Amino acid sequence: MDTQVTYPRGVVDGTSQVIKTVPLDDGYGVITRETPFHPLDHTWPDQPADRGTVNGLPVVDCVTGASDGTHLYVGEEIPVRRGVDGWDWLVVHVLEEPVAGEAELIVDGAYRAALSAGHTACHLTALALNAALADRWRKEAPLDSLGRPDFDQAAIATSRIMEYGSHDVYRLGKSLRKKGFDAEDLDLARLAGLIDDQLEEWIEADAPVRVDSPSPSLVARRMWTCSLPEGAASIPCGGTHVSRTSELGSVRVSLSLRDAELTMRTTVGSLLRSTT
Repeated sequence: MDTQVTYPRGVVDGTSQVIKTVPLDDGYGVITRETPFHPLDHTWPDQPADRGTVNGLPVVDCVTGASDGTHLYVGEEIPVRRGVDGWDWLVVHVLEEPVAGEAELIVDGAYRAALSAGHTACHLTALALNAALADRWRKEAPLDSLGRPDFDQAAIATSRIMEYGSHDVYRLGKSLRKKGFDAEDLDLARLAGLIDDQLEEWIEADAPVRVDSPSPSLVARRMWTCSLPEGAASIPCGGTHVSRTSELGSVRVSLSLRDAELTMRTTVGSLLRSTT
């Protein structure tokens, strides 16, 4: 069966039965029935894996695995798309030593909190970017959950979550122009100011944040939801998050443009850092 995960609810520890330990090139892959550990996603590796321990042993990596019943595939080795029927989808804790029996799983809470802050800020800045660029569209475009043209989804190339921040790259090439987006003469300073102002409003609103999931299965389709003053914002997401926007303290962005790529760097302020 799929690994049952508790990290969408913010859980950082637990005990569970080890169902399998397999040798890997860089150690042993320990699979438990349930885990609080967030693994690196092999299809969209935006949020890094959690750190922590299993039975006191350091978790040197935590990755997504899939088994067809005869062989365990790990990370980029997985030959089928995420969630396909007939496969078990697993969290693989990579340790330097094998583990059996009952396992105590403890996530590094401070590191998790830092990544959660970065991930929530990433989603908020994406929505603020959509709003700031709404008047740049010359054709109808798919809308985000707040009713603005979804530039983030149309142009995103890579997204990486970091401790208290994120790094997102958007392509502004021919494909996006054909969809109706006007990328000429972008005023990056003005754009960053609009985004920062919107973020400040949303943080001051102390909006609640949650992750909705139909089941605890690793591959259940989870949704990040934030009850903003404009309405309920939602984005498909398999990561971890803070519980309220006010926990971020402040969020600022910096923008750069090179070779038809717009890069947005997001930084969370000092409030949450001081508590972790």
